[in-house]
Amino acid sequence: MENGKCNGSSTTKCNGAAAAAMHVAMLVTPGMGHLIPLAELAKRLAARHGVTSTLLTFASTASATQREFLASLPPAIESVSLPPVDLSDLPADAAIETLMSEECVRLVPALTAILSGIRERRRLVAFVADLFGADSFDAARDAGVPRRYLFFPTNLHTLTLLLHLPDLDVSIPGEFRDLDEPVRLPGCVPIPGKDILMPLQDKSRACYGWMVHHGTRYRDADAILVNSFDAVEPDAARVLRHPKPGVPPVFPIGPLIQTHCAGDDDAAAPPSPRAACLDWLDRQPDRSVIFVSFGSGGALPTEHMRELALGLELSGQRFLWVVRSPSDEGEVSANYYDAETKKNPFGYLPEGFVERTKEVGLLVPSWAPQTKVLAHRATGGFLTHCGWNSVLESLVHGVPMVAWPLFAEQRQNAVMLTEGAGAAIRVPESKGKEKIAAVVREMMVGEGRGAAVRAKVAELQKMATDGLRDGGAATSALDEVVDKWTGGEK
Repeated sequence: MENGKCNGSSTTKCNGAAAAAMHVAMLVTPGMGHLIPLAELAKRLAARHGVTSTLLTFASTASATQREFLASLPPAIESVSLPPVDLSDLPADAAIETLMSEECVRLVPALTAILSGIRERRRLVAFVADLFGADSFDAARDAGVPRRYLFFPTNLHTLTLLLHLPDLDVSIPGEFRDLDEPVRLPGCVPIPGKDILMPLQDKSRACYGWMVHHGTRYRDADAILVNSFDAVEPDAARVLRHPKPGVPPVFPIGPLIQTHCAGDDDAAAPPSPRAACLDWLDRQPDRSVIFVSFGSGGALPTEHMRELALGLELSGQRFLWVVRSPSDEGEVSANYYDAETKKNPFGYLPEGFVERTKEVGLLVPSWAPQTKVLAHRATGGFLTHCGWNSVLESLVHGVPMVAWPLFAEQRQNAVMLTEGAGAAIRVPESKGKEKIAAVVREMMVGEGRGAAVRAKVAELQKMATDGLRDGGAATSALDEVVDKWTGGEK
């Protein structure tokens, strides 16, 4: 035991929870974007319902960033690292989705034993797997866990696509990217084929087959918990509220975004880049700064990185940019498994850029405290990769977005946010500096579309906040799920 967490593959009982307390085991497939919302769900279950949790993490993601995050969680939440899995037989170019899916399947025997051990000592009422972990339902079933839930960390549009994917696999013989017409799904904004999830863009790759497989296995869940809220995609929520036979009930319980434990802003702590960037924001006018960050896993190609720098300069707007090294291979998901950038990123910026923009911009290498930056009064816009955690954080803090999607479901998110929710303006595909500058200026000070987006985000912020109050939609949805545990229902 260390910092209230269980280490290694141990399932030793941690201090704090009574034996009679309801307990939930949650499987976290790789990526901080999966870990953070599940941890927040565990916090909410503990605070509102007295439910304790065990987060089951993959050995492949045991980075310093993840270890620090797990150590910060409250005592009601344990963490168990699952044993390493040998994936050396997979192709060197295997997609992230393939690696995660294979790792999950190969962990089923070990996971069955761990869940059985937890069940011997705890009142284990439910098992929760996230979107790449549906095969782990077999482990929960074999261990005798009474309820199996899918936690979907992204939105209802993406869930709808994956629930329909086994049928689309049959009805669309060619590639999504070659479709002349957008894909139309019940309750969803029409999605151009080229913007459909990245792992679905090449049907010859293993990751496509895995996604079809997951869409089928989602139907084995007793219910699906989704990190979204009705107001941001109301039509999709309305459709999923009355699912077809064979589709599990869907509960939008979001927004679940990262919260901080008491004391993490200890005044006695040594100065850090975090404190420096917040101090810089303190010196800027209200809602005058655009925050630029591509999440914990994203890296821009060198050419796009330079065009972004020149576009920010040309826009004339104040900016705070979390700068990461570009990937030598041009792989935009280069940092997915490890959030620490490996090189000095400032060396890739245009010559003279840092000096020319020092009065209006601040560059931060690798990381910034995103939720605190978005909550700051000086932040007026967010240029984002459209990862769903970042989108929700932006909406909760009332910050309008400039959409620059990179990988996974981010292009699809960008379509939904711009064409459906009206919460973002998308950077054109060409990514030229003039176009980047124009979009940034419109979002920050424009009186046309920028003003409309700013007003819409303020409206969504209120609805997100209201949903999390007592009696709000998200709180009531989670209450309904927990009530089934106490009543013995699925």
